[in-house]
Amino acid sequence: MSIIKSPWVIHYDGSSCNGCDIEVLACLTPMYDIERFGIINTGNPKHADVFLVTGSVNEQNLPVVRQIYDQMPSPKVVVAVGVCASTGGIFRECYNTLGGVDQAIPVDVYVPGCAARPEAIIDGVVKGLGVLAEKQAALSRGITDAHVMGGYLYEGPHDEYGTLIDEEAAAEAVVADADVADGAEAVEAEAAAVEAADAVEAVEAEAAVEADVAEAAAEEPAEAVEAEAVEADVAEAAAEEPADAVEAEAEAVEAADAVEAEAAAVEADADVADGAEADATEAEAAEAAAEKEADEE
Repeated sequence: MSIIKSPWVIHYDGSSCNGCDIEVLACLTPMYDIERFGIINTGNPKHADVFLVTGSVNEQNLPVVRQIYDQMPSPKVVVAVGVCASTGGIFRECYNTLGGVDQAIPVDVYVPGCAARPEAIIDGVVKGLGVLAEKQAALSRGITDAHVMGGYLYEGPHDEYGTLIDEEAAAEAVVADADVADGAEAVEAEAAAVEAADAVEAVEAEAAVEADVAEAAAEEPAEAVEAEAVEADVAEAAAEEPADAVEAEAEAVEAADAVEAEAAAVEADADVADGAEADATEAEAAEAAAEKEADEE
């Protein structure tokens, strides 16, 4: 029973206003002298038997509280000091506050107050020593799944933080987990079937592409022959173009010569007509002159 006569206490401040922390320190002073019960304050959770927690639990200190609790050897007792550690207190409605210490680890003794008086804290620790004695007795009887709540020893399965587990609820949870596992397997099977179908479609698509490529490759020679024929026609047309141009040029020259000959004939006719007219005019003038001379005589 030496653990009951000389328990070691570790104190952790969650997120309080430090009012309860000052009262915890007051318990260590000669005025209240908590050491008269053999209680000693320690900073190592591996040496502690009683866990004093002040302040509420939030998202930031939740893993710290649980880590300290896990490092403490069994049996161990948790004492929530003050209203914040018990229910969350004035910080209960804050966005990051989970509530009291019992939202993180099992609590054996609740000490009310804001702030809690040193006398109340000492009384809570002493009551916790009674719980610690019951837990030690249960361990000595080989009961490893025991937890004390409200001064009563409960025997049965509990989780890693001492919370009792309802066997029916645990069985239902196992069934639910099995259903979830079956559902997950069904989803995986469906995903595998979809993946296999996609793989088949991919193979079929690849085969179709290969067939199209082969068909295109087979059609390429015929297209090449047609292209060669077209090129031959183009070359023949290009060869015929100079002959056609020469013929057209000769025809143009011939037409020009014909036009020039016709123009020369017209000009010659005009010259002849002008010469005949001039001769007639000269003959008339000579005849007129001869008549004039005859008249004068």
